[in-house]
Amino acid sequence: MSDPGDVGDPPPDARLTTAEWGLWQAFRNGSEHDLRSREPELDDPNGDHPWGPERTVRARVIALLLLHGPPPLLGRVASLHLTGAYITGCLDISGGVVEHYFELRQCRFEQEVRMPEARVHTARFVDCFVPRLEGARLATEGDLHLPRCSIPDGIKLTDATIGTDLMLNEATIGSGRRSHAVSADGITVSQELQASLLVTDGLVSLRGATVGSSLHMFGAVLRNRRGRYALYAPQMTVEQVASFADAGRASAPQIYGATPPTGTRYDFHTQGGTRWRTKHFECTGGIVLDDGRFGSSLVIENARLDLQRDQELSLRRITTPELTFTPQTPERGLIVLSGATVEKLMDRTLSWPRDERLWMAGFTYQLAIAKEGHFNVRERLHWVETATAEYAPEPYEQLAAMYRNSGEDTNARIVLLAKQRRRRATLPVFGKAWGYLQDWTVAYGYRPGQAALWMGFLWLTGALLFEAHRPEALKGDEHPHWNAALYTLDLLLPVISFGQDAAWNPAGGYQWLAAGLILLGWILATTVATGATRLLRRQ
Repeated sequence: MSDPGDVGDPPPDARLTTAEWGLWQAFRNGSEHDLRSREPELDDPNGDHPWGPERTVRARVIALLLLHGPPPLLGRVASLHLTGAYITGCLDISGGVVEHYFELRQCRFEQEVRMPEARVHTARFVDCFVPRLEGARLATEGDLHLPRCSIPDGIKLTDATIGTDLMLNEATIGSGRRSHAVSADGITVSQELQASLLVTDGLVSLRGATVGSSLHMFGAVLRNRRGRYALYAPQMTVEQVASFADAGRASAPQIYGATPPTGTRYDFHTQGGTRWRTKHFECTGGIVLDDGRFGSSLVIENARLDLQRDQELSLRRITTPELTFTPQTPERGLIVLSGATVEKLMDRTLSWPRDERLWMAGFTYQLAIAKEGHFNVRERLHWVETATAEYAPEPYEQLAAMYRNSGEDTNARIVLLAKQRRRRATLPVFGKAWGYLQDWTVAYGYRPGQAALWMGFLWLTGALLFEAHRPEALKGDEHPHWNAALYTLDLLLPVISFGQDAAWNPAGGYQWLAAGLILLGWILATTVATGATRLLRRQ
């Protein structure tokens, strides 16, 4: 509390203008200092129009208030609320400690804002024009809000620490002559990073970023036509949901629920409110989320991806309980899921490339559910074949394991049979011939019913041939009554004996026929037994 005798006058050399003197008094009172003209064209911070001395405030005066401001009036809390001002010079609070809340609305800055190494409570720039924001290693106890701001030369928040939320909703951020629009490697946001309806021109870099709650990029438009990536965020950790999806009716509660309430003005209703508009998430340039950790889910839904041939949507080695993957299929570029670990995959057939542009070696998932349309086993096999330009067993085994875990053993056998047929194409001539023989006869053991049909065919054929050409008895009259059907069964079925095979002695070609039936019987019976065991016991 200030001393009643302390009037809190500015230093004599400050030479405050009328606008600055009003701001000084508003700071002590904790009230808003509004310099707007109430004419929309003249109040637009992005407009190129004269502001006049009555609406001009020096950045030096604002820094003086924030770093060494006067004491508040009795019963008041000092804070800086400035609206509709033209701020000349560079606002530089580098390395300083700002204990007061400050908020600037609809202000136009002549030069960049510098806050590297600063310690602030809560900072809000709402609907402002800021040439550039420098905030490397900035630390805030509360929020850093930049909704609807225009920042043509980019933002630098490398290794910054945001105590609660970082808001970039509806901001427009460029890169100027630099490569980065947003440089925020190593940033830590304790709660939400809200970047819905954000528009960027340049690289957005969030390498190693940590978000304590959720990351929302509903309806964001990321463009980088001068580099390979539009979003570069490997090793990012998001404790809950990371969303790259449409801004529409479903996402409106998250966007409108942002603080402050005026952080987003986008109207999702058409005129008359009869229909909801949707603004799509769009990305021109590659996206890298490699080695990311998403505690609840990663959502890439209905996104528009404009990739060049050498660009990727890369999800290498990510870990998340749920991956929703339903973007529009990009015409060019790669989709990479190599080494990713997902418990539940929710996707649609039209989201995956139909050629070699899909890579997913080592991609593991427990459950795959079609979010839109029907994704049957044949389509899943095509999905796997697309992802493996050269034969690799892992994607087939992973898909088969998913079906087995879901109790769909028939589909699992279809997948494993397809794996063997794909493998056959890589074998030499002899191996291919043997593979075709196994496929035609027993379907590599994955269709036991087919083996049983071959057993029946061989039994009928053998019985007819031996009935027409009865072999001689081994011991004269000491033999059982001749039965061609039982004799053929004795030859075909291992272990089991009906007493016929040991009593008769086929000769010539029929001896070779008997030997062939014994050999085929062993192979087919083993296959049938294996198939029956597989039906009774899930592997």
